[in-house]
Amino acid sequence: MESDRRTFLKTTGLVGGAILAGVAVPAASTPAAAQTAPAANGYPQLPRGMTFCTLRRDGGQGLGLRTPRGVLDVVAAEEAFKQGAPTAITAVLAGQGDLGGLQRLVERASGAPERYFIAEDRARFGPAVTSPEKIVCIGLNYRRHAAEVGQPVPRLPILFNKYNTALNRHGGEIAVSKEKAEQFDYEAELVVVIGRTARDVSEADAPAHIFGYCTGNDFTARDLQSRSSQWMLGKTLDGSAPVGPWLVTADQADGDNLRIECRVNGEVRQSSNTNDMVFNCKQLVSYISQHMTLRPGDIIFTGTPEGVIAGRKENKVWLKPGDRVVTSIEKLGELGFSLT
Repeated sequence: MESDRRTFLKTTGLVGGAILAGVAVPAASTPAAAQTAPAANGYPQLPRGMTFCTLRRDGGQGLGLRTPRGVLDVVAAEEAFKQGAPTAITAVLAGQGDLGGLQRLVERASGAPERYFIAEDRARFGPAVTSPEKIVCIGLNYRRHAAEVGQPVPRLPILFNKYNTALNRHGGEIAVSKEKAEQFDYEAELVVVIGRTARDVSEADAPAHIFGYCTGNDFTARDLQSRSSQWMLGKTLDGSAPVGPWLVTADQADGDNLRIECRVNGEVRQSSNTNDMVFNCKQLVSYISQHMTLRPGDIIFTGTPEGVIAGRKENKVWLKPGDRVVTSIEKLGELGFSLT
C-alpha cells in the first residue's frame, strides 16, 4: 500500500496534462498545488498548478480538485481528514482556508478508499465559478468576428453584462422553449477569472490579478439583442452563461494564445484562436479596472470568434430545442450543454 501511495504521489507530481475529448487539459499537479504566486499589495496569494471544479452534492455544492486518479471530492476528504482546506471555490478565490491543505488531502486520500475520488465522466458539475459579484462581457473582440457581422474593429473594448441567474454548468440545459425569442445563437468564449482586487491596474500589473481561465459560452437571443441599441436583453437569459467544468490556474495556460472551437450536434461551427482577440486578457483587465473595481471571483467573457449564426449571409438556421452545443478551449477542456 505504501509503495502504491508513493507511486501515485510521484505520478501526480510529474503529470503535465490529460486529454479530455481531444483537448489537452492540465491535470492537478499535487506538489505544485501548494505553490502560490507571491502576494501583491496585501492581496491573497494565488494558487498554481491546480485545476478546480465545482461538484454538485446532495444539499449543495462543493469544491473538486482534478487529479490523475479522478476528481477529488474536497468536501468529503476534508470531513474525513481535517486538513483545514477550503471546501468551496468561493473560499479559494477569497483566499480562505489553507491551500496547502488541499495537497495534504490528496496525499491522505491516495491511500484511502476510492470513495473520495469521482471519475470525470460521472462527476456532477456545477458552474466553475459560483458567486461572481460581476459578470463582464466583451463585444466584437475578435477581428474576424467583427468582419463577419459587418462591424468595424472597436477602438475601445465594448462592455456589457450578464447576471448570476445566467450562470450554468457543464452538462446543463437552457430552456429556450420557455423564452420569448426565436433566434438563439452560440458564442464560444474564453473566460477570465479574477483572483485579486483590481482598481486602476496597469496592463503590466494586470496578469498578477488573474486567478485563472475557464471555457465559457455567451449564449444569445439575437432577436432580443437587436430589439434596441442595448444588447442586455438578448444576453441575460436564465442559464445563458455556462462556465466550466474546469477552472485552470493562470500559470498553466496563455490566455492570449489558445485554440477555441464550438460544435453543434457534432458539427464544427467555430474554430479559431484567442490570438485573434482585439484586446488581450491583460488589456481587458486593465481597462475594466479603470472604470470599476474587479474583485476575486468576478469573471470576464472575453468575446467570441467568427462562425456565429448571426454572421452568416444566408441559411441562418437558429438553435432549437434538442440541440447540443459543445465549446472546447485548448488546455481548459470541454463545456457541453443542451437546449430544451
